[in-house]
Amino acid sequence: MKRYLCSIIIGMAVILSIGTYYVKVASSASSLPKYTFKTLEGSDKELDPVIINATLQNGSTFYEPLTFESNTTTYESEKSYLENLTGRQFYQIKRLVKEHRSFMRGRDSISSLYEDDDFLAYASVNSDITNNGKMEAKFDIGLLEKKDEEETSFQIELPNQERIMNVDVRDVQLVHSKLQVLTMNDVNSNNEKQTKEVHLYTIDVANKKVLNDKTLVSETFTDPNQVDFQMPIDLAPSQPNNMVFISLIKGVNHEDGFKEKLKESKLLSYNYETEKLETVKKGSLSLDMARSGYADGKNLYAVEMKSGKYRIKTFDLSSQTLTNDTELDIAANKEELYTAAFKNGRVYFLLNGMNQEGLLTYKPAKLLIADLKTGKTLYKGETVINKKNSKSFDLFIDDLEIK
Repeated sequence: MKRYLCSIIIGMAVILSIGTYYVKVASSASSLPKYTFKTLEGSDKELDPVIINATLQNGSTFYEPLTFESNTTTYESEKSYLENLTGRQFYQIKRLVKEHRSFMRGRDSISSLYEDDDFLAYASVNSDITNNGKMEAKFDIGLLEKKDEEETSFQIELPNQERIMNVDVRDVQLVHSKLQVLTMNDVNSNNEKQTKEVHLYTIDVANKKVLNDKTLVSETFTDPNQVDFQMPIDLAPSQPNNMVFISLIKGVNHEDGFKEKLKESKLLSYNYETEKLETVKKGSLSLDMARSGYADGKNLYAVEMKSGKYRIKTFDLSSQTLTNDTELDIAANKEELYTAAFKNGRVYFLLNGMNQEGLLTYKPAKLLIADLKTGKTLYKGETVINKKNSKSFDLFIDDLEIK
């Protein structure tokens, strides 16, 4: 009897705690301002696939994440208890978790995923530092055949891990039934020297082994010289891509900051099919455009300011040629931060309402949706607030996603 009584008490406590949680949620959410986009031009149906993650702040005492989705504001405190346990996730991760819950359990790194019509693959690196200061690292590999939901998962040691300090997985592809895992590695070097490398690991999933560890780029330097690798913003991080771009940046740290050695920096391309690493010839695609650009595996989109307007330049990755140059109908301001997304033949261009230092300009965030080829405006709008006390709140835009 005591056992049943204890279970009843625990059950009641759980119900009361959940009830208290939702009462607090309703009270908290009702007092917060609601943000929406006011349509200035075009059709608000264009907003349906748009997701904007942001944060509402009131000085240093209040901090509340929120999401615009299909022009509806949802605060974190309005979400269910279980939704808040998982935290903020990319839309694509949410979709994959919903469709393949077992395979996706504990796998939430978008750059470690690959998906096509037949397969879903995952490759990440788990590492620990031992007592003697060395790293022990293993690949976490998974492959799901969608048709019959057959799953293969295993861990395998990272080759030559004794010389590696850190591994960052940047791209995963499935080429000729083999996983290709592109990483950026920090390597142990002698004395004061530092080494950074780009590696491509070929993994045989069927036989659970690493077939090849290929060093694509290796750069050794000594302070104050610096080397870094950057890649364009990946618009389709889990989709099949034949080619990736890698920007090699060389420079020197001075008292007044970092100064790049432009003559030594360069842009590299790697083709998974041909296995060729090439230096991109200097031309219409500059280093700055490539670094700040957006790539989807077929094209690279670069944003340029010219004559008081924003322009979108489209480069074909295979031929490395300019194929389109589109002007957007929105005023350009060098001081304003922007975020762009490219999908469905459209460019989604968001002026964040912040300056280059990430400080608020106290201007409403503006969203422009335009046809990527013609530049025709399909939607233009700006954020509006429906609360009288809204002036005491600050809205910080975090990121832009398109379903």
